[in-house]
Amino acid sequence: MRKYLTEFLGTFVLVFGGVGSAVLAGSHIGYVGVAFAFGLALLAMVYTIGPVSGCHINPAVTLGVLLAKRIGARDSVMYVVAQIFGAIVASALILLIASGVAGGYDLAAGGLGANGYGLHSPGQYSMVAAFIAEVILTMFLVVTVLGATDVKAPVGFAGLAIGLVLTLIHLVGIPITNTSVNPARSIGPALFVQGWTLEQLWLFIVAPLVGAVIAAFAYAAIRLPDNLITTPQGERALASEQAQRTLNKPRP
Repeated sequence: MRKYLTEFLGTFVLVFGGVGSAVLAGSHIGYVGVAFAFGLALLAMVYTIGPVSGCHINPAVTLGVLLAKRIGARDSVMYVVAQIFGAIVASALILLIASGVAGGYDLAAGGLGANGYGLHSPGQYSMVAAFIAEVILTMFLVVTVLGATDVKAPVGFAGLAIGLVLTLIHLVGIPITNTSVNPARSIGPALFVQGWTLEQLWLFIVAPLVGAVIAAFAYAAIRLPDNLITTPQGERALASEQAQRTLNKPRP
């Protein structure tokens, strides 16, 4: 249960920090500020909750990790449920805060940071363009997560790599779709805005999952194989140890 609560909390922080920056401060910090808000939120969560749950806080990441055989099916389902609830609660609180401004908050006009394509894309990008962008950008994220958390990766730097790549992803993707790469992040605002957001929500569920599948297979293809050693090799002293023993060997 601790892992699931952790995924709920982590997703809450990501959505509240990222989507909240777009809704509450977007006019002041712009696309670049919002991109860094998402990246910094994820970076912080990797170091904060990573030791507990692995800090997926994204159903697409969970799918990639499942395909990489680093998590079981039951845990992966519970992770996704926790992530979606975390995004919903964060979206509800963002709406509550936004509604406190003089004159209230117009959901139809403001959009609560929802993802969209066509007329609802910041740059009015087509459905096809949005789908391709979401697949590619999610692949970037999941490949980075799998690589940075691999047992062969340098210890202690996963958060930096993952946080920075999410920042990069948002710098590219915000003008196209407002950047999803995370079905939970898209579901949260869509449930409150409704209308066109629910009609277009399928893309921001399907495309990130497709990107995650591609990333899992791509990383499996490029990953360095584990070094297997035989029992005699394991029992044999290392070359450095052999040299040390030779130096320390008593002379007649």
